[in-house]
Amino acid sequence: MPNILDPMYWIGPQGLFASAVLPTILAIVYVETGLLFPLLPGESLLFTGGLLAAHGTLDIWVLAPAVALTAILGDQTGYFIGRRIGPALFKKEDSRFFKQHHVTESHAFFEKYGPAAIILARFMPFVRTFTPVVAGVSYMRYPVYLAFDIVGGVLWGGGVTVAGYFLGNIPFIHQNLEKIVLAILFVSMIPAFIATGRAYLKRRRAAKDDKEQLTVAD
Repeated sequence: MPNILDPMYWIGPQGLFASAVLPTILAIVYVETGLLFPLLPGESLLFTGGLLAAHGTLDIWVLAPAVALTAILGDQTGYFIGRRIGPALFKKEDSRFFKQHHVTESHAFFEKYGPAAIILARFMPFVRTFTPVVAGVSYMRYPVYLAFDIVGGVLWGGGVTVAGYFLGNIPFIHQNLEKIVLAILFVSMIPAFIATGRAYLKRRRAAKDDKEQLTVAD
């Protein structure tokens, strides 16, 4: 698992697709944002792509717009997947790999935070993969979704890539690239850990309250 989360595994000098860096970056961005597969590098991949552009491997004027556009197209795919499978999800029973409360909690979160969630989710691993689907499941008005998704795609896809490009000329960044990529990966995971922890504690408290109520009733 750590290998596929490491951008160097894909596009580094000895990477799996070192000879096709740009297509690989775009393919990973599309799969992560549009095909419901979150276990891929996100910010760390874009930052590394920007670093490579700073050293002449890629053209930043091609890379940044291409990543932003691909991120937007990926989210559109996720949205329409949600529109397609939404009704079935709300009727699906719990199983080992599916829990109904995940869908209902995501729906409640999306209803509460609305368009802002589309932009913020871009910077949260796992969340950015499933937010478009939840938007589709929720039947959010498509023009509103598209407008905020474009903003999020440009800020995330273009912004992180450009940040890597400008920081790539700093010797310290270049010399400590592996550590910086790991740090970006860790920091980007923090919101997901916090959200998961809060949801878990909320379910524990709800289960405890239900148990106490049953005890009192007996």
